[in-house]
This record gives sequence, C-alpha cells and structure tokens, in this order.
Amino acid sequence: MNSITQVQQDMLSRMEQFKTLSEGGQIKPAQLFEGQMPREGFATAFDQAIRAVDAQQHKSGALMAAVDSGKSDDLVGAMVESQKASVAFSALMQVRNKMTNAFEEVMRMPM
Repeated sequence: MNSITQVQQDMLSRMEQFKTLSEGGQIKPAQLFEGQMPREGFATAFDQAIRAVDAQQHKSGALMAAVDSGKSDDLVGAMVESQKASVAFSALMQVRNKMTNAFEEVMRMPM
C-alpha cells in the first residue's frame, strides 16, 4: 500500500472515530457539576487530531529543511511527507468546516 493511500485510510479511520464520538449517548451534565470532566469525548479526539496534524507538519518541515540545507538528499521522502502533511491538514480543515456548519445549523433551529 502506498503512503498516500495509507494517509487516506488513517484520515478515514479518524473521521469514523469522530462520527462514533458524535453519536454517543446522552449528555450527562451531572458529571460537570461533580467536577469530573469526561476523559474521552469529541474535544479530546479533536485535540489529538490537531496535535497529530501539527506533528506531521513539523516532521515535513524538518525533512524539507534538511534537503534545502544539503544535510539530506532524500528529496522523494521529503516530498512524500509534505504531501502527507498536506492531505492531513486538508482533511482536518474539512472536518472543522463540517463541524462549524453543523453548529451553525443547530443555532438556527427554533426553540
């Protein structure tokens, strides 16, 4: 399996995780009043996704800087990592846009 397909499969699995988390059970506000924040949830999953994309961007940047400075001659590897970072960032932005649209839609609902 090539690396682009692997990144796409990874992003699809993350999107499935987000979908599963968003379809979770009822909200339990009593947990918030008891001072216990839920350990797993959408915010945690989204934070992990952002951190993973950020790490991918930094890795890509470091490889490109190494090629630019002449420390590495693996241009193909650096370009593949750059494309992985680009796909991951694009997927993250699409998820963010979908979530923003969903939030706006909920806010427009009559009470």
